[in-house]
Parts: sequence; structure tokens; C-alpha cells
Amino acid sequence: MKQIATNDHRRRTKILATLGPATDPPGMLDALLRAGVDVVRLNFSHGDPSAQLERARAVREAAERVGAEVGILADLPGPKLRIERFAEGRVQLLAGERFDLVARTDAPAGTRHEVGISYLGLPDDVRAGDTLLLDDGMMQLRVERIDGDRIVTTVLNDGSLSDRKGLNRLGGGLSLGALTDRDRELIGVAAQLGAEFIAVSFCRNAADMEEARAIARSHGSDAALMAKIERAEAIENLTEIIDASDAVMVARGDLGVEIGDAELPGLQKKIIRESLARGKVVITATQMLQSMVDSPIPTRAEVLDVANAVIDGTDAVMLSQETAAGKYPLKAVEAMVRICTGAEKQFEANTNFEQAQRDLERTDQAIAMATMFLSEHIGVRAIVAMTESGGTARYLSRFRSNVPIFGLSRHVGARRRMALMRDVFPVDFDSRGLATREAARESLKQLFEQGLLVEGDRVIITSGDHMQQHGATNTLRLLQVGHSGRAEGLGEL
Repeated sequence: MKQIATNDHRRRTKILATLGPATDPPGMLDALLRAGVDVVRLNFSHGDPSAQLERARAVREAAERVGAEVGILADLPGPKLRIERFAEGRVQLLAGERFDLVARTDAPAGTRHEVGISYLGLPDDVRAGDTLLLDDGMMQLRVERIDGDRIVTTVLNDGSLSDRKGLNRLGGGLSLGALTDRDRELIGVAAQLGAEFIAVSFCRNAADMEEARAIARSHGSDAALMAKIERAEAIENLTEIIDASDAVMVARGDLGVEIGDAELPGLQKKIIRESLARGKVVITATQMLQSMVDSPIPTRAEVLDVANAVIDGTDAVMLSQETAAGKYPLKAVEAMVRICTGAEKQFEANTNFEQAQRDLERTDQAIAMATMFLSEHIGVRAIVAMTESGGTARYLSRFRSNVPIFGLSRHVGARRRMALMRDVFPVDFDSRGLATREAARESLKQLFEQGLLVEGDRVIITSGDHMQQHGATNTLRLLQVGHSGRAEGLGEL
């Protein structure tokens, strides 16, 4: 595990970095992990499965060399709606001209008057007066009428359009399902490479997430399922999607196109707030440091964007093209670390326990709430969560306190999943064969020896009477670190 200085500010917000050609050169992965990457993203929209398997292998080897717990996110492509190719590769469209979208498998190569589309059901989903957005909203078309398999539109702005650009309907409303046959196959690839997270693109409702989970489990994967919120329909079904997921991503690219840029900032805050309230991990993504694809420093606007997401309480921030294909992948990670660390110093943890969830169904959730209440009222240096699956650490981290949480688990998968949780620092610790009190003493000794605690630190330890059972956390202890890391009891609940 990376050493964490006890007298310095510990960066709490996690960093997710997308892998690609820019991260493939020898030594680059090691440098990125040392710089602060906690989880890597494999974008299954690009590259074949063999390439993703090779990158996953490289990640495991680099993490071993660096001594870090690093999770892998397999990001499914989803039903990306695109235009097809043009005869000349690119056309120039002029406002006021007619431009047709042709929903046929045998559509001819595109011209400045028409182009084929990948989703053949689009004519049934749109009506006259609808606005269609191409290339992340750079080109806008107004639907005039539906003529069989042809959507007749009027171009609303001048612009250039090239092959395979994305296509959205302003306001959403497409009936296209979230999981394609290709996605179902790729879930098997994600299971094969041992991904800790699987992201479902363009999910619409809880059923999409439940289907993805069932497929993953059928392949023997225990990966956490992540819902990417990027469709207008997902906003309408936000609560049920969050409840059906383990983690949520604010995927601001397509979401901004469908709902409009003006609505995006408020929705980002809402998604973060709702995810935390419902006990789920939340990631903010897309174009966070986009200028660093070509520049070694971010813009002030990008710095403020990242900082605001951190202050809002996001668990993690994500780099996409900046690390996958940018000129300065390492500098992008280093910039993200600086921004997160600076923003966290402005973050005021003021948990309102009056608004905390009531009628808790699980003992470990109740212990987590009691732990955070105690930590805020008596003052402790850290919280130590002994956990099998990482669930207790996740419940603790939802309260967004100023107290670091050391998540101790013998399961490597649990530690890698905890790598995405804000405020949580995963630690390899095997409690098998130890009684509860003995395990508490040994855990403090290990953290002391690793330099994570010092003599005199007061800590709260959460554990279960039956140490090797999932969801069995039912005890918290208040302890103080004594000489040579010896535990001195202060109290037990």
C-alpha cells in the first residue's frame, strides 16, 4: 500500500484515468499510479478484447510494482447512435438546406444531402418538430417529416460533419435499449479480466442494471455495477437506477447534449446528492480537463469545474481523452491531484444527522452512523473498518467527514473496490484465526508500523463478532494508539 504521511493532508477524492495509446509506453502506467491514479478505465468502445485483456494484465503488474490497490473499470460501449460514413469522409452543411437521415442497412455512402444511420428504429421514435443533435450538439437538425425509412430534416446551423458522429434527440425519448448483444459479450470479457467495476452506458431504468448484473454473475464476476447517467430517461428514473446500482457516473457528455447545457450543472449536483443519500459511490466524468489533451496546464474554468465537483462531495473525478490519447497524461493526473487536494481543504464536513437515513434495515449501516456521530463529537484521528466486502467502509464514507477511513480486508477485490470510495484507504489485513479484540490490537499495530497512525492517536474500530461474515459488522470500539502501536482501550459499544 502507498505510504500516507500522518501529518499531511490526505487526498480523499479518488482519480479515475482512462487507458489508451498515450498510457501504453513503457513506464507510463507505473508513473500514473505513483502520481495518484486509484482506478483505471478500459473503454470497451475502442480496441478489441485482446487489447483490453493485455492492458488489464499490465495494470495488475504495475500496481504490484508500485504497491497500490488499483481497481479496473470496464466501460461498456452501449447503444451508441451514430450516423454512418460519407463518400468523401466529410461534408459541409449549410443552414436552411434539406438533409435526410436514412434508416436502412443498405443506405448509400453519405453526401451533403443524406447519410445512413446505425439505429434503424429512429423513424419510429421521432416526430415533426423534434430537434436532432449531431457530433455532441455541434450540428442541429429540425425534423420536418418521416417518409418511410427516411427522416427529412432541415439543417439549423452551418458546420462540418464527418463519419460516424454521434446522434441524439434533444430531450431524449429514444426506445433503444441499454444493452446490445455486443455489450452482453463484453460483460464476459470484463469477467475474464477480473474487472472490479462494470459500467452500463445509456441505462434507462433499474431493469437495465439488473440485466447487466445477472449477466455478470452468470460469468462468475462479482464486479460492482455502475450506472452511467447520460440519457434524459435516466433522470426521470434516477432513484430506481441508483437503488439498482453499486455506483453512479455523471456522464456529462451525452447527458448535456440531450438535456441542454443550462440544465447540466444543477443535475450534476442532484445526482451526486441523491447517490450519497442512497449510499452509493458517485463519479463525475467527461471533459474535466479537456484542454490538457493538447496543453500541459488546465484552464481556470476546468480547475473550478473539478473543484466544484469535489466540494459537492463526488467520490471520484475521471480523466478520459486527457490520459487515453492526450499529449500530457502524467501532467493531467498531477493537475487533478493538485486540484482535488486544494478543493478538499475548502470542503466543510458538517453532517446533519437529523437528515440522515432512518429505519435502517442493516446492523452494519447503524454501526456506521453511530461511528460517524461519535467521531464528530469526541474527535478521533481515524476510523478503522474491518470489512469482508467493503460495505462497511462504503456506508462510513457516505457521511463525508474529515476523518480518514482505513478499510481493512483480506479480499483483494474488496480492497480494489474501496479504492473508488472517497475518504477510504484500503489496507491488506487478514483477521482469520483472530478473536475480535485481538484483531483490533493487531490492526492498530499494523497501521502504526506502516506509518498510518502514530502514538497517541485515538481511533474508532468497527468489526463483527464473526470476523469472516459479510455484513456482520455489529461492534465499534474507541481505542488509543500506545507505545509501539499497542492498543489502549477507551470504550466499546
